[in-house]
Amino acid sequence: MSRESKIYTRTGDRGETSLSGGTRVSKCHERVEAYGNLDELNSFIGLIRDQDIDDHDREILQIIQENLFIAEAWIASDPEKKTTDLPPLGEETVVLLEEEIDTMNDKLPHLQHFILPGGHPIVSYCHIARTVCRRAERSLVRLKKSSFVADIIICFMNRLSDYLFVLARKTGQDHGADETSWFPQKKQ
Repeated sequence: MSRESKIYTRTGDRGETSLSGGTRVSKCHERVEAYGNLDELNSFIGLIRDQDIDDHDREILQIIQENLFIAEAWIASDPEKKTTDLPPLGEETVVLLEEEIDTMNDKLPHLQHFILPGGHPIVSYCHIARTVCRRAERSLVRLKKSSFVADIIICFMNRLSDYLFVLARKTGQDHGADETSWFPQKKQ
């Protein structure tokens, strides 16, 4: 007979939470903010994965989501306590993103101007994920000023933002969406 597990614990009702390892911190702690941003990004990538995209892109997005969970686990851990049971986030993840970027980019028209996000809902979802990714990256860099953050996590986030930009362009092309170039208006 299985016992029902409750989702709520009531331990955070006063604005604190526990990092992996048990350390209690405020829910507005920089580490909590950083892994919350990673979680939000992971959710947006799930939204992209649920769209009408090709199977290869869907598979890559799932790999990205799995690696985001690894990054979240590391960021949600107290760096002062041992976390040997966490899987590593390896350089091969960054290499995979670079290979995917290059493959997609080779099939896209050369970019000569900034482009406005939009043109198709999937393109817009990719751009939203890209901007959330940049926010997550900024929060990780801010956290690194006061606490340990593995360099590979920041590198992964930087490359992931580039990947999401190129994926936006690629899915736009796949769906016949026009890219709208941005030309700054000169003030007179």
